[in-house]
Amino acid sequence: MVTSTAVMGDTDKTTGYELSELARAYYTFQANGFEVDIASPKGGNPPVVIDDEDMGAYDFAFLNDSIAQYKTKHTIKLENVVPEDYEAIFFAGGKGAMFDFPDDMTIQSIVKDYYQSGKVIGAVCHGPAALVNVTLDNGRPLLEQKSVSGFTNKEELLLIAEAKSIFPFLLQDKMVKQGARFNEGPMYLEKISQDKNLITGQNPWSTWRLAESMISQLGYRPKHREITDEENAIQILSIYEAAGKEKARKMIETMLVKEKKPVDRVLIAKHGLLAAMKGEVGQFYHLIRLVSFAKKCESKYADI
Repeated sequence: MVTSTAVMGDTDKTTGYELSELARAYYTFQANGFEVDIASPKGGNPPVVIDDEDMGAYDFAFLNDSIAQYKTKHTIKLENVVPEDYEAIFFAGGKGAMFDFPDDMTIQSIVKDYYQSGKVIGAVCHGPAALVNVTLDNGRPLLEQKSVSGFTNKEELLLIAEAKSIFPFLLQDKMVKQGARFNEGPMYLEKISQDKNLITGQNPWSTWRLAESMISQLGYRPKHREITDEENAIQILSIYEAAGKEKARKMIETMLVKEKKPVDRVLIAKHGLLAAMKGEVGQFYHLIRLVSFAKKCESKYADI
């Protein structure tokens, strides 16, 4: 499920669904034997956000996949979806979801029925906006006392300082107001939460794990796949956040030299720039040094 919204509120800022979040989930589901249909509130060809700096193998493959491209340019109008035909629903993010997902009555009906019948619901980044106004048959909010994740206030406000005036609400605030137990991970790193058949992720880097968690909840064992260089970089950054630079260096050396796994150095560098944006100068230098160390390890691997 993707948004149909092309502009952020009353601004001239363009938006849509995030290509990376759809592509990563699409191929993960497909590789595990599921047929994936794509719907949107208005149907047809919804607006898409393509972040050139974050493009990876899954994203390029999706843009060159004639079937995937047909499905995204001819999305099923939500009111024409037959919910009984599907085992699960996944809400991709993109800031447009903040505008058309929350008050869509069809979304609310599908989510309520899926949750109460035990079908699997997944949502990543801004995708959980689809959940914030859902009321169960007992009259209580779906999110009440549920462990959830979603795009955080800190992530939102760092990128869009005026977010409070642009969006109808900040996603984290809205989920908490509905009684959710919001699980906030480090900025722009993988974080998912699972509460029975409700599975939510914090940002695009949570998409792979979220999709595989949905597959597990459906009763299947996710098939083995090659972990991407982006995911390996995120794992290194997560170790850095949790245990410091020396542990991160050891992981880099293990991945690149011993295990010969690819690592996206550019992604680590971007987190250094994010640290600089937050005024964390020490963090910036630590992360840039990790990038340099990774480059040296790559040279060692090339020499072996």
